[in-house]
Amino acid sequence: MDATEAVAPLRGGHISRASTDHRRRDQNFFLLMVTLFWLGLLMGFVPEIAGRIQAHRLFPAVVYFHAAVFVSWLCLLTAQVLLIRSRRVDLHRELGMAGTALYGAMLVLGIVTSVVVDYDQFATPQSDPSFFSIQLADMLAFAVLGGAAIALRKSADAHKRLMILATICISNAGFSRWWGPGLRSLLGDGFWGDWAQLYLADLLLVAMLGAYDLISRRRLYSAYALGAVWGLGIESVGVWMYVSPWWKPVATVLIGR
Repeated sequence: MDATEAVAPLRGGHISRASTDHRRRDQNFFLLMVTLFWLGLLMGFVPEIAGRIQAHRLFPAVVYFHAAVFVSWLCLLTAQVLLIRSRRVDLHRELGMAGTALYGAMLVLGIVTSVVVDYDQFATPQSDPSFFSIQLADMLAFAVLGGAAIALRKSADAHKRLMILATICISNAGFSRWWGPGLRSLLGDGFWGDWAQLYLADLLLVAMLGAYDLISRRRLYSAYALGAVWGLGIESVGVWMYVSPWWKPVATVLIGR
């Protein structure tokens, strides 16, 4: 995760006040976004983990590796935001190499964990092979947005927005566990009910990012607009596949059953 804070020099080498204000607001806003990611993670997963510990039910081993890498990703993202706030761009760049390695690990473990868990739960009360489309959609959205963020790391504005969008696409699991049951009872099943349970948080967080740019910059960045359409679009395709009858037998074959 490599980025620099762009500033606009004026005559005489001075930094414009507008640029300084933008930088300060950006630092506060992106720290807020990272805080919301942590909130979703803790509120969504801590009760489930506590329940499993009380019931003495263990996850498959790969789940622990996946969880460790995901938490490491959030820790690194938090550190990167704080380093920019502290103007330690040099350390931010150095840690960017770790971010690239974690990005690759997230992709591999995301798919592997999905297959292992779906295979392990097959023919149990928790079995839902069709959910593999949601897992694939999340990883595909993250892969493209994260890859674009790394490729555009020399453009601070594009890089940080794409990195936030990529993380939104893998944070929905925590939020959906948190308020999903309530939305299910309210909206029921079907495309829109399932979409809201799974991705309402994504829509709200993406909208927050866009609203911030409209308020602070009076425009939307192209990287944000294209990234938002990609992420929410792929997730919607995943839900469409999930509710489509033809997908379940295909997913069953893909997970090895």
